[in-house]
Amino acid sequence: MGKIIKREDVIHISRIAEIDYDSEEIDKITVQMDKIIKHVARISEADTDRIAPTFNVLDISNVLREDEPRQSVKSEEALKNAPERSSDGFKIPKID
Repeated sequence: MGKIIKREDVIHISRIAEIDYDSEEIDKITVQMDKIIKHVARISEADTDRIAPTFNVLDISNVLREDEPRQSVKSEEALKNAPERSSDGFKIPKID
């Protein structure tokens, strides 16, 4: 299998990502990316037809508690220690 990714591809990607590489770095990255892409291509050739998909590595489903309504704090109680209030809410400084 020949080269999958060329030096020009790495230069193009680096321009899109706005990353400046010198010539030596581009050559090194080209070789590394080519190896990575070839490895992924080999993995994608694996016969997985008889293997069930794994959606969760643990044999459990959602572990959630029941949603039970509870009494919350009354607004007057929540606002009693507020430094400043605006009718029925907290008043906070504007953020620029």
